[in-house]
Amino acid sequence: MDFQKIPPVESADFYIDLAFRKAKVKANVVRSGLKGERLKKSRDIESEKINTIKDAVVPHLKNIISSFPSLEDLDEFYVELSKASFDLSAAKKALGAVNWALKQVIAFTKSYRDKIIRCKDLDQINNYRREYYGRFSSILKQINSSLELLASVRNKLKNFPNVDEQLFTVVIMGFPNVGKTTLLSKLTGSTADIQPYAFTTKSLNMGFVEHRHHKIQFIDCPGTLNRFDKMNDIEKIAYLAAKYLANMIVYVYDLTEPFPLIDQKKLLNRMMNFEKPIIAFLSKTDILKKDVISVFLKENLAETDVVALKNKIFSAFKEEYKL
Repeated sequence: MDFQKIPPVESADFYIDLAFRKAKVKANVVRSGLKGERLKKSRDIESEKINTIKDAVVPHLKNIISSFPSLEDLDEFYVELSKASFDLSAAKKALGAVNWALKQVIAFTKSYRDKIIRCKDLDQINNYRREYYGRFSSILKQINSSLELLASVRNKLKNFPNVDEQLFTVVIMGFPNVGKTTLLSKLTGSTADIQPYAFTTKSLNMGFVEHRHHKIQFIDCPGTLNRFDKMNDIEKIAYLAAKYLANMIVYVYDLTEPFPLIDQKKLLNRMMNFEKPIIAFLSKTDILKKDVISVFLKENLAETDVVALKNKIFSAFKEEYKL
């Protein structure tokens, strides 16, 4: 799902000012082309003004309602990511408030247009127009907090990764700064921001490989610390990607130990709770002593060669899809 297409959500004052500006321009256009008695001109001008106000705002409100995804439209990964990112119940109520305002504006615009068209008193026509302006402004201001909430939700949705749950997916996991993004680049040729400090990856880095006319999706997850009960937003993305997207997990070890090896092993054990196939990979072997690598490999199953790793992934892919 492309969350980038959700339109901006503005404040109540923005929509009110927009509507009033357009009404003023419309009134000048209508006034310049009218002839005849004053009462009829007043009816035409004021009825066009309030209709223009409706037409200026209703499409925006409809667009807000239709563009936000419903849970029924989302895959499980996005449902859980939404729950972890914002208050779903509050967002639903906010959309309900916008829908209420939409119906109110449509209904009382028709009511006031009918009143103005039937009115035979100039002063009363102006009174109806003022009443309409006041009610319109009041309705929009009543949903301002809902608009602000939806603007915040939109900003969070825009940062959601654009993943395809239908593809065979390999999730690359491990502690921060152990070489996951570098491995993604070697496996897929994709490039990403690689910096020598923890939590460089703020979202999901994506890469793809074509194999036998099929696409394999690789996801470099944000480095996750061994504290699942106290996750920050970045760690939650990694957790949910592994749980809901992964067909298999590549777990990256780093013997230069930016994090103690015992903790890296504990995190790998946590990964096993997802009950997904896991391949361990030892990174940064070019800067490690051969005896250090040898001792590690005697005690732990892990790949050290990217080509061999890729071949194992392809084998798992072929087995999954019976190719």
